[in-house]
Amino acid sequence: MTVRAGPDVLDLTEVHRFPNRAVRTGSTLHWDVLALYAGVLDGLRAAGQVASVGIDSWAVDYGLLDADGALLGNPVHYRDSRTERAAEKVWARVPADELYAATGLQYAPFNTLYQLTAARGTPQLNAAERLLLIPDLLTYWLTGRPGTELTNASTTQLIDPRTGDWAYGIAERLGIDLGLFAPLRRPGDPAGELLPHVLEETRLTGPVPVTAVGSHDTASAVAAVPAGATDHFAYICTGTWSLAGLELDAPVLSEESRTANFTNELGLDRTVRYLRNIMGLWLLQECLRAWGGPDLAPLLREAAGAPALRSVVDAGDAAFLPPGRMPERIAAACRATGQPVPETRAATVRCILDSLALAHRRTLADAARLADRPVDVVHIVGGGARNALLCQLTADACGLPVVAGPAEAAALGNVLVQARAHGLVDDRAAMRALLARTQPLARYEPQGDAAAWRAAERRIEAR
Repeated sequence: MTVRAGPDVLDLTEVHRFPNRAVRTGSTLHWDVLALYAGVLDGLRAAGQVASVGIDSWAVDYGLLDADGALLGNPVHYRDSRTERAAEKVWARVPADELYAATGLQYAPFNTLYQLTAARGTPQLNAAERLLLIPDLLTYWLTGRPGTELTNASTTQLIDPRTGDWAYGIAERLGIDLGLFAPLRRPGDPAGELLPHVLEETRLTGPVPVTAVGSHDTASAVAAVPAGATDHFAYICTGTWSLAGLELDAPVLSEESRTANFTNELGLDRTVRYLRNIMGLWLLQECLRAWGGPDLAPLLREAAGAPALRSVVDAGDAAFLPPGRMPERIAAACRATGQPVPETRAATVRCILDSLALAHRRTLADAARLADRPVDVVHIVGGGARNALLCQLTADACGLPVVAGPAEAAALGNVLVQARAHGLVDDRAAMRALLARTQPLARYEPQGDAAAWRAAERRIEAR
């Protein structure tokens, strides 16, 4: 993506899109990170001359480098099964409540902490001199300068969200060498310049600065929530995952927060992204893949007319994490809870979207209660902002107005941090005001029967 940014200008153009495919070799699921890097170079070449470059991606996964800076194999995918027993080993040394009090991170089996525990003693980890999270690895290949961007580092479960520094005591108790990580960077920090061979490959004229952004895509997306400075807002960053929560000034580290499985990740300007992970549109994406890739639009139209809340599943259930056979797994979950099994594709789509809206309702209500923060409006950003049915169902379920957009929030947040670093935007409030003035937004008012949502919520709680 390229963006032209100025006082009243924020124009986004898609110049290149490339696939991101998981690859299984033997029993291990990997990322094809070299193909991703080639896609970045192709995108820079297609973009033409630019004033700054910033990279964001998903969280938790990493590449290992040897003493010469060479990659020691393709990074392992967070959906790989190697971490299935890692939590037991971690909690034997640091009980779960102590771990949460120190790092504020929800339990997710793929957190970097558990990945490193699962990898302990492997030849690759033993040979590694440097560990770089995925956006930091791509930035390193562009600039030759290693760094660890803080918003992504905060998803490792090795950062203290109160200090914004490493949780040294936790790492020591678990035998994790923090020396593997490069020095911390914060959004807006300089990350180097494109190397000469990168300039030659992309046909750009140097110097081209690379700027650290909120390199966790959710951090960039939350930075692009077009909320007013005084709004009491919640956000839902929708895509493969739904990340639903609040933007806070300090973490919530209570035991009740831990048992509710809320996370405290760091955002722009040392804010806290207080949120819960929900399985998100992954459920729908996997169904479409299983069905051979049919056109989604007619399925959504048919789903809109299907009976509401006939069957719902827990969209946060880890049983839906692995790929494959998603329609069958959704049907099995309905059957196991005594609900009607969706008989058509449209009925399955309606089940998924009702379930996601219900999960959004439960998560935002819990977040507001645990953080003692009122919520007056919900902002949906990311790809799900284009799904009008999901947005309306979320408004209905939450009983709150929903503002949908921008759909490319991560890209816009990324660029706005660069623009601020280069003096084109003043502060976070100005960034959001610019988004509200320039981006197409849609508003959805709550409709329907609130009691029906409460009844469906009780069905999930009783499972």
